[in-house]
Amino acid sequence: MKKVLALTAAMLCMMAGQSHAGWWSNYWNYAKTENPIMLVPGIFAFDTIAIVDYWYQIPNAIEYRGGEVYVAEINAFDSSVGRGEELIEQLEEIKAASNGRIKKFNLIGHSQGGMTSRYVMETRPDLVASVSTSHTPHTGTPIADLVSSVAPPSTIRGTAFGVFANAVGDIVNLLSGANRSNSDVFAMLSEFNSQGSTNFNSTYTNGLPSSSCGNGPSQVNIDGNDIKLYSWSGVGQFTNIADISDPLFGITSLAFSSGDRNDGITGECSSHFGMVIRDDYFMNHIDANNQIFGLTSLFETDPKTLFRNHANRLKNAGL
Repeated sequence: MKKVLALTAAMLCMMAGQSHAGWWSNYWNYAKTENPIMLVPGIFAFDTIAIVDYWYQIPNAIEYRGGEVYVAEINAFDSSVGRGEELIEQLEEIKAASNGRIKKFNLIGHSQGGMTSRYVMETRPDLVASVSTSHTPHTGTPIADLVSSVAPPSTIRGTAFGVFANAVGDIVNLLSGANRSNSDVFAMLSEFNSQGSTNFNSTYTNGLPSSSCGNGPSQVNIDGNDIKLYSWSGVGQFTNIADISDPLFGITSLAFSSGDRNDGITGECSSHFGMVIRDDYFMNHIDANNQIFGLTSLFETDPKTLFRNHANRLKNAGL
């Protein structure tokens, strides 16, 4: 009897140890995707300037749980085609330096970064395992129409605006170490006004919904490459009383038609691409990347958790 009890106890201890080891391994590998994650910023593209991180604490949140994360170094203001070519160059460099370990990437783009990622997917699908877009205005934004009408490029006002905005973009590029000084704010704006977004979407069609506010395909095959597609967005403007960006998004939201829910820049339906994870987070346009300094809503999912959970989603999909 004693031998039976001893054997039973030993087996229970061994099972408990295996369970504990499994939990420990799952915890530290929660965000460990098959292919590394490339975070692709929107306008004012940068990784870090002084103490300001574009993706505030998000890369660390993913890497802490086993993920591998890179941040794209691309032009602050330019078309998604121009920025996309820069991103392709960076992906190629990372892939070559890995000595065969890295073959593809999971692209996660915020705002214009989503359009940039779509261009890369269509142009170099061999480099892309998945594309996820966050708060991306795939069908344009009335903000771009408003700015384009107030300051057309051919006018004195437009010229002055372009000189000032491009100077700001060049400074951002310099301070971020991107080593670029050719910002083109009108190339960016012309992609997000009504006509420009229509032109872009008529060329780069994969992943778009067939109805105005529906889901797109969850997966596409481009030149023999299967690519998973996801998107999410929010509909908040005033989300944290301490966040100085909230009043700005409260003002820009006035450009939207009544009833068109938005995050201050991107309309709810305009954000739809691929499989829509959720389009009504209580987040404004830069809460999406945990700005400013993590001052997001206390009553909504922490953006760091959202990105970490998405990394786990990619992992579970074999990506």
